[in-house]
Amino acid sequence: MTKPIQPSQTTAYYVQAVVSFGIALTAMTVAVIYLPAAGWVRAFLALGLIYLVTSTVTLSKVVRDRQELSVVTTRVDQARLDKLLAEHDPFRVDV
Repeated sequence: MTKPIQPSQTTAYYVQAVVSFGIALTAMTVAVIYLPAAGWVRAFLALGLIYLVTSTVTLSKVVRDRQELSVVTTRVDQARLDKLLAEHDPFRVDV
C-alpha cells in the first residue's frame, strides 16, 4: 500500500556536482594565490573563500535535513492513513 522510497538523484548527478565543486574551488584558490596584490589582500580573499565554502556546505546540509524531515513527516502521515483505511469496515454495524 505504501510507495517505495525513490532515489532522489543519480550517481552521474552526484559525480557532476562533486567535480564541479572541486573545479570551482581549485580555480578560486589558484586565482587568489596568483593575484597580483599584496599578501594581506590575498589572505583576506582566501579567508572569504574559506567562509563561502563552509557556508555553502552548511546551507546544503540544512536544505537536505529540511527535505528529509518533510519526507519523514509525509511517510508517517501516509502510514497513519493506510492503517485507518485498513481497519475501516464500511459494512460493520454497531449494535
